[in-house]
Amino acid sequence: MYSSKISIVIPALNEEEGIGLVINQVPVEQLNNAGYDVEIIVVDNASTDNTAKIAQEHGAKVVFQPQRGYGNAYKAGFNNATGDIIVSGDADMTYPFDDTLRLVKILKAHNLDFLNTDRLSALKGKAMKTSHVVGNWGLSLVTRFLFRWPFNDSQSGMWIFKRSIWDELDVQHVGMPFSQELKVDVFSRGFKCAEVPIEYRSRVGEVKLNAIRDGLLNITQLFIKFIKLKREGLKIGQFSKVSIND
Repeated sequence: MYSSKISIVIPALNEEEGIGLVINQVPVEQLNNAGYDVEIIVVDNASTDNTAKIAQEHGAKVVFQPQRGYGNAYKAGFNNATGDIIVSGDADMTYPFDDTLRLVKILKAHNLDFLNTDRLSALKGKAMKTSHVVGNWGLSLVTRFLFRWPFNDSQSGMWIFKRSIWDELDVQHVGMPFSQELKVDVFSRGFKCAEVPIEYRSRVGEVKLNAIRDGLLNITQLFIKFIKLKREGLKIGQFSKVSIND
């Protein structure tokens, strides 16, 4: 009998090159042996290629979200997740899903509600374009200044968190700013958070980010969120410094 269930949620838009590789990377047998049931949910965000077909062939449950947008895809995935713990990440091989068990152990060992992953502290080689590195550091600095939070990487797309907190959050954005808004909301609403470095890897398939467009969207959303939370009465969450050796 499994003691808990993990939902791996992966948004995908035209990721036929990487989606099968990503699903195969999830250490299902290792997680099962550690006492976790596992479901893999791929959210097909109106792809025009074979993303959904390949995901199904590799054993994933496919949720179709016809309204495009990173946030729209994640909301559909989270709302369909049945696990006690959710693990997120992109469909392009950049995030280390093979490290899932270690990350889940950190969440549980430190009694965390939310674990963010930090791509920037240990970034190697050409895994991320220079313009994206600069943009990520800049957005993270603005976020730390506005919300007094301690995360290094405000834009990371790999999170490990308790499914139960999702229903208590107010994350509105339907596009790329969903990622930073989720972290800001979790921290500002008093949930116990931490961050741990991960290995960020080179992308498989076409890069979809637009540094200028997405950067402006993110900056705008940060100030909108700041004003909204100030009106609500901003709270500060708990943050744990997690050793890289955990």
